[in-house]
Amino acid sequence: MSTAPGESLGETVDPVDIVVFPGQGSQRAGMGGELFDRYPDLVAQADDVLGYSVRALCSDDSDGRLDRTEFTQPALYVVNALHYAAHLESAPPPRIVLGHSLGEYNALHAAEVFDFATGLRLVAARAGAMSAIDGGAMAAVVGLDADTIGYTLGAARLTGLDIANLNTPQQVVLSGPVDELAAATDPLVAAGAKMVRPLRVSGPFHSRYMTPARMKLTEALAATDFHPPRRTVLANATARPYEPDTIGTLLAMQIDHPVRWGESCYPLLAAPGVHLTEMYSNTLTRMFAQMRRNFER
Repeated sequence: MSTAPGESLGETVDPVDIVVFPGQGSQRAGMGGELFDRYPDLVAQADDVLGYSVRALCSDDSDGRLDRTEFTQPALYVVNALHYAAHLESAPPPRIVLGHSLGEYNALHAAEVFDFATGLRLVAARAGAMSAIDGGAMAAVVGLDADTIGYTLGAARLTGLDIANLNTPQQVVLSGPVDELAAATDPLVAAGAKMVRPLRVSGPFHSRYMTPARMKLTEALAATDFHPPRRTVLANATARPYEPDTIGTLLAMQIDHPVRWGESCYPLLAAPGVHLTEMYSNTLTRMFAQMRRNFER
């Protein structure tokens, strides 16, 4: 299904079920809980692909591995998938699926573009490639739009920072060298930012610095057979629906391009009868609610 959501949703009064999957930064010890016992086949597949116990990783993070990218991303993919399996036991498949960054792999799995194990292998390859890029970080800027942030950074000559996530009109994430992120805090606050908050990630994701990781992941993507999406999946890199011949290209682009989350959600805000369900977390649900409030003003 590849219909543009802005064209189709505004013309219907039928309820529209949307499922969203969170990405890195939403991890926490204990995630997944009883779902590991509920879906032993998926857990066994995950352990076989990863070569370690994903249940143990998620249950007890005493060694801090859960905040290391090479472990965070596979763990979140598995937990998102377990929650989606539970969701399908009491609800029909959604019409539209979205995932934020890492969560986009779960969205594509939900659209039957690949099976669970294939998606996890791609996520493990992605996590390995991204974790190899060090020396950078990310920070969320709350209370300023992207244009104001860009002007402020330019005036402060902080040219090493990229906009990584366009989450909402008032929440933008920056990515780049740690020292430049630290230097950006005072100018951004002076420009009106309510908060500049470091994120729980270990690298400068969705920025120019991730291009070597993109090139490395391209090899794994090129070796993967993708099926046409069975439901609409909105791409982070373009905020447009995936087409069958764009899957590998857009997943590669996602690594070193901004996540256009707000743009992906805007057409959904205007549609009547939208029902959004987030797997595992409530981070994206809060963003959606914020955008809806702004939209309705």
